[in-house]
Amino acid sequence: MITRIQPTTTTMAPKHHVPTTLNYWADPGDGSAPTPIYIGKGRVTNERPHRAHNFLVHDVSGEEAAYTLDSHGFQYVHHFSHEKDFTDEQAIKTVYYPECEQLLKNVTGASRVHVFNHKVRRGPTQWHHLGLKNLANRGPVTRTHVDQSYVGAERRLRWEFPSEGDELVKRRYQIINIWRPIETILKDPIAVADANSVPDADLVGAELNEDDFRGESWVVRYNPNHRWFYKHKMAPEDVLLIKCFDSDALVARRALHSAFEDAAYRDAKSRQSIEVRCLVCY
Repeated sequence: MITRIQPTTTTMAPKHHVPTTLNYWADPGDGSAPTPIYIGKGRVTNERPHRAHNFLVHDVSGEEAAYTLDSHGFQYVHHFSHEKDFTDEQAIKTVYYPECEQLLKNVTGASRVHVFNHKVRRGPTQWHHLGLKNLANRGPVTRTHVDQSYVGAERRLRWEFPSEGDELVKRRYQIINIWRPIETILKDPIAVADANSVPDADLVGAELNEDDFRGESWVVRYNPNHRWFYKHKMAPEDVLLIKCFDSDALVARRALHSAFEDAAYRDAKSRQSIEVRCLVCY
């Protein structure tokens, strides 16, 4: 049974804007493709060079309703889950997946939602450098990215629905991540960029290999005009919907996202969160 979805509050709260750095792909400038990422056998290998750039990340607290999937590429909603710990893989799939599917149907009006994977993050900030089996200590991703490029989104659709792909690509479809704190977020919160501030020219397709699937994500060229947002102290009932792809070119089609450091909470314990990745069909 799904609990009733409520819109996030519009009560104005004190703002906690954060001056920080965000890591962008270090384009070598010679036309070479970004280094591929490999995920499998318990580890992820990501050797792409990135460079830090200064930004102010704006706190949306009290104004969440101003940001929607179609206007900005992301949306905050209140949603209570029956799953609390997210330590049991079977419970995540049998309890949480159906909740996520119903949540997106209710928010978007979609006729079909399919969860294709999830990531639980409890590890330290620099977890990539832990070597073999680093996925067991998966932590926040502190690099600006979008999980699927336009090419990668169609690859994922056809991979998940091999017998239906030719028909499904004729209609509107999306890929949306459902991002939820497991405990209230202080360290390494997640930021999202207004899709309207990010031209396609800033995005570069980058190969991503996960087990048998060869996907493509976006890495991002630095642009000081990107506008970044987050919600301070997100609690487990504060859910962030991140649009990674939309086949409708007349709305916001994708939102950059990245974890970032808030110096006020540098010494807090590692962030705990879960993201569920969904194909949304109409």
